[in-house]
Amino acid sequence: QVRLGESGGGSVQAGGSLTLSCAASGDTKRINRFKCMGWFREAPGKQREGVAGITIGGGSTSYRDAVKGRFTIFQDNGKNTITLKMDRLKPEGSGTYFCSASADCRNGYPQFGYWGRGTQVAVSS
Repeated sequence: QVRLGESGGGSVQAGGSLTLSCAASGDTKRINRFKCMGWFREAPGKQREGVAGITIGGGSTSYRDAVKGRFTIFQDNGKNTITLKMDRLKPEGSGTYFCSASADCRNGYPQFGYWGRGTQVAVSS
């Protein structure tokens, strides 16, 4: 069993910053197989979309165009924790942010992997 624990959501005014963290815990063998971790966002009435992804160990990153230059994803010390620093947030960045991790990657994002429960981000104009 693998659990992804997210933290760091909240409310902020447009132009502000938030930092999200995701830590994997549980089955060490499965965690050690992770090749990608990432963050996805789900806004009300919209499909879940990839925001930022990172390859584990290699550090290669992927970002959706709308957040490039404002968001930074990085892997913390050790294999099982990632952080998403979000600067100059915009109202359209509001939604539920989900952490994901997988042994399979597609276009720099984890696919068919584990999901966290999500953390809320609200950006007011």
